[in-house]
Amino acid sequence: MKTKILVSACLLGENCKYNGKNNKNEEVIALSGYFELIPVCPECFGGLPIPRVPSEIKDGRVYSKDGADLTDNFLTGAEHTLYIAKESNCPAALLKERSPSCGFGTVYDGSFSATLCEGNGITAQLLSDNEIAVFGESKVKKLIELYS
Repeated sequence: MKTKILVSACLLGENCKYNGKNNKNEEVIALSGYFELIPVCPECFGGLPIPRVPSEIKDGRVYSKDGADLTDNFLTGAEHTLYIAKESNCPAALLKERSPSCGFGTVYDGSFSATLCEGNGITAQLLSDNEIAVFGESKVKKLIELYS
């Protein structure tokens, strides 16, 4: 029986990105040879539409580029994702880097200028706080080393 891991649905080719597109990544899709992949999109789980206005974190809250405070949507999506992780006994998650939901270690700074800063997305932080290891898509090999 394969270990289950959460994976950002956009990395698996689901058109759930803010712009209605995806971040399909063949290296991530190939993880299905090692793991049972559980696709998640915290922003969709939080009730946000596809497409949607881009969002970034500033001062611990999430704002869309047009100024709307979407923090509650992001928190709802994070809680739903955590629930799925716990119900599925997922020890780890492979999430989209730099995302205000899924980024881990580095996210955009809230200025909508493509400037990165240290920090975690809302979902990535909640998963990490609940002892679920979080990896970005550039860490596929590390995930395989540790969990397969």
